[in-house]
Amino acid sequence: MPAAILTALLAGAMLPLQALFNACPGRLLGSPLWAACVSGAVTTVALLVFGLIVTKGLPRTAGATELPWWAWAVGPCGVVALAGMTAAAPRLGVAAMIAMVVTGQVLFSLLLDRFGLFGLTASPLTPQRVLPAYLFLTGAILIR
Repeated sequence: MPAAILTALLAGAMLPLQALFNACPGRLLGSPLWAACVSGAVTTVALLVFGLIVTKGLPRTAGATELPWWAWAVGPCGVVALAGMTAAAPRLGVAAMIAMVVTGQVLFSLLLDRFGLFGLTASPLTPQRVLPAYLFLTGAILIR
């Protein structure tokens, strides 16, 4: 199995753990937003340490001012994803929450592809591409 597939599977396995682990500080701190804040802070420190070890240096900054405006929206996207999963996991259960998250990813990805947003090449919505999205949605509903 190629390393990229194993890496993606491992990353996917971490999402339910992250949501489950965030539920505990969410209860203690009184809000999934505060739990997501703590998670983001710990993630930032872990990424800094890991990045320094793996790359043996600081990141390049040349060209950062040339990034398109939407490249900086990654932070708010992460806030919505992290806080949303933190809030949803205790209410839906981890399996149903992950099924809904993956379904949301597939549906929104189809829209991004369809309209060629943010530099993507536009791809039409065909039955071959829409049917799996429908099956994801059906599966998520059945898991719930």
